Amino acid sequence: MKRIAVVAAFAISLLATPPGARAAEIGHYNGGFLNIRDYFVPPEPGVYGAAYNYFYTTDRVNDRHGDEIDNIVVSPGPGPGVPIDLDVDVDLYALGLALIWVSDWEVLGARYAALVAPTFANASVQASLSIGNRLGGNVDNASFNVGDMLVQPVWLGWSLEHFDFSAAYGFYAATGKYDTETRFLLGNPVVVESPDNIGYGFWTHQVQGAAAWYPFDHKGTAVTSALTYEYHSEKEDFDLQPGQNLSVNWGISQYVPLTKSQQLLLEIGPAGFSSWQVSSDRGADASNSNHDRVHAAGGQLGLSYVPWNLAVNFHSFYEYSTRDRFQGLALGLSLAKKF
Repeated sequence: MKRIAVVAAFAISLLATPPGARAAEIGHYNGGFLNIRDYFVPPEPGVYGAAYNYFYTTDRVNDRHGDEIDNIVVSPGPGPGVPIDLDVDVDLYALGLALIWVSDWEVLGARYAALVAPTFANASVQASLSIGNRLGGNVDNASFNVGDMLVQPVWLGWSLEHFDFSAAYGFYAATGKYDTETRFLLGNPVVVESPDNIGYGFWTHQVQGAAAWYPFDHKGTAVTSALTYEYHSEKEDFDLQPGQNLSVNWGISQYVPLTKSQQLLLEIGPAGFSSWQVSSDRGADASNSNHDRVHAAGGQLGLSYVPWNLAVNFHSFYEYSTRDRFQGLALGLSLAKKF
């Protein structure tokens, strides 16, 4: 559910990389997916379900300096490269279905919980490419399939009068649709990902910690922050281990009662995230030594109906600065309920 425009990466890598080389990878974790308070163990034992609808759109890809790329150079072998004009239009829809179990156990003084989140995604890309007047073409592809799955067997939560803390370990299993193909670029074979891939083709270990401060006893106001670290395994069919990633999320959540009984609550507040690649890709196919990064800001608006234990939230994030990756707009709509 964290893959951003894998088919666009296929189109670009097919035309821009030498034989055997790989474009840069991004991590599984997506800072624009969860809501402000989703990083903390729910307060009551039981089973919870959540559906996350995520939409990402962009027509811009940036280089390692943060500047927009409008052309690339093909260098399939010795000799001068060939310039290509590039115009990319990417849309991605992802659906994550989370099943959460909160136990009545205590581990190290914390409430214990676990979750599993299978995902599905639909990615489409339209890329216009041309090499002077000698070659013109359009790449237009769309797919809907299973994505990689998050399993989080350890999720611990500590609650104090004015603070909440959480610590979690999880992994992304490479269950998503993933294949590779051999294409020929100016007579040279190039191994690339299939254009209809949804999965990443590698596993990721994830460690996450979060803290929330509540200025008031009723906890209607929350200032939150979460830190997420990813360690990736080697990518299938390539001699490539993607570099590790570090992400920071922040948010300020405010509940506003809409009824005197305080059973219907409005939730509103600003939020944002940043993510950095903190180590280089490794392996013979790691041709890109650049470290990607992204900074985004936005806000959240939601409704909670207490008698039904039901919450609906909408959020939006604009990526105002990126390097070595796409720069676009992310929208999310989620529904969560305690059964």
